[in-house]
Amino acid sequence: MFNHIDPSACVEDEVALGEGVQVWRQAIVRRGAVVGERTSIGSGAYIGAGVQVGSDCKIHNGAQIFEGSKVARGVFVGPGAILTNDRYPRAVNPDSTRKELADWHCEGVCVEVGASIGAGAVIGAGLRVGSWALVAAGAVVTHDVPAFALVAGLPARPVGWVCRCGCRITPPARCDRCGHQYVLLGNNLEEIT
Repeated sequence: MFNHIDPSACVEDEVALGEGVQVWRQAIVRRGAVVGERTSIGSGAYIGAGVQVGSDCKIHNGAQIFEGSKVARGVFVGPGAILTNDRYPRAVNPDSTRKELADWHCEGVCVEVGASIGAGAVIGAGLRVGSWALVAAGAVVTHDVPAFALVAGLPARPVGWVCRCGCRITPPARCDRCGHQYVLLGNNLEEIT
């Protein structure tokens, strides 16, 4: 399986691309990034320096994944979604001198296996989105998102639970679509194997 890199894309030096990676029009993949097998990076997407993206991910058009972020395998990042990395953004220090790289504390986002980030969603710096969680389109995430949780709104709030297949479920439940079973243990949804 061969990689496809559009001629208008910018893939910098020292980028590690797994087999079958697709990088579409005007996407930017910065130095030191690692992109797993069969991952697709859409037109105009940005993958920051040193970002780690797992295999079988779909990074849609215009998505921005900034430095320090880690995206596990099978993650969906919708069009225009943003994974931030600066909890206290300022262009200058308190004494009004221009901030340099040494003045910055990078706190990337961690997105766990199978999670989905909806179109236009923004994930705050240093946060974790749990496995198979679903962040609704346009949500602004200001707290960690538990595994299998569905969050929506501004700021994002828990509004339910989702199965691995993405369907909404009410625990305890067996998903009508794919048959996976779940039980609520405290504030966490657990899959029954």
